[in-house]
Amino acid sequence: MLKSDLINILVAKRGVTQKQAEATIETIFESMKEALCRGENIEIRGLGAFHVKNYQGYQGRNPKTGQVIPVKPKRGLLFRTGKELRDRVNRPAPQSAQPDLADPGKGNTGTGSL
Repeated sequence: MLKSDLINILVAKRGVTQKQAEATIETIFESMKEALCRGENIEIRGLGAFHVKNYQGYQGRNPKTGQVIPVKPKRGLLFRTGKELRDRVNRPAPQSAQPDLADPGKGNTGTGSL
């Protein structure tokens, strides 16, 4: 799913204009980016949480030359899914939604052979 898909869903489900939907999605994402840059964590119930993790600097090594190289401290992002989303993703899919690929007669719409 792309940002444009989210915008289109917002237009279709809420009846807002394309520009309003773009502004809304952009405001949400910018707010999230700014909070993460400040080192804040973001928790969205039902979806998951973004955590900023601080990594200490260390002495690395160039694998070709063996030369010691200092690696600077840095921050990274972690995303952990919420239980509700994890359970929903792991729920078995309905049988009628997926074609049976094991049976060559089912789900095959092609008329020619390779």
